[in-house]
Amino acid sequence: MLVVTAISIVRVRKLFGVVMLSGVFSLLSALLFVSFDAVDVAFTEAAVGAGISTVLMLGTIALTARTEKKPSHSSILPLIVVTITGAVLVYGTLDMPNFGAADAPIHTHVAPEYFSRTPVEIDVPNIVTAILGSYRGYDTLGETAVVFTAGIGVVLLISGLGRRRKRKKTDVEKA
Repeated sequence: MLVVTAISIVRVRKLFGVVMLSGVFSLLSALLFVSFDAVDVAFTEAAVGAGISTVLMLGTIALTARTEKKPSHSSILPLIVVTITGAVLVYGTLDMPNFGAADAPIHTHVAPEYFSRTPVEIDVPNIVTAILGSYRGYDTLGETAVVFTAGIGVVLLISGLGRRRKRKKTDVEKA
């Protein structure tokens, strides 16, 4: 479904359709993250990707054109660049351990360290909360700052949109 949605995003020329498909893509990505048991990442993807980004893009469409202009150049070169980049990324993941493998480095080095140190250093009974709130506190703060900034952007877009519409009405009334 992700591939079909991505191809649809590339093919659609109406920007409203692109924005809606991008929101669908984000929700599908969030579902993928849930299936990988990365619920915190899925929540962030759903909130920022499908929620806030969609609202920001809709606000942008309200202030700009509704359809995409025809490209003035061929799309062969970007297709080649994307294909090569994708192939390099896939090649880079070939030696990774299988998902959930017991002998993966995360399970043999990092996780046991967190399990042994968390009760002593932090005294938080939930290991995930301890990791997100303490060990990865700056990362969590960064994610919160991104969501806050996006929210401020939405508020600014909405307030600017109202003023623009009022100006258009007064300009029409004057004419």
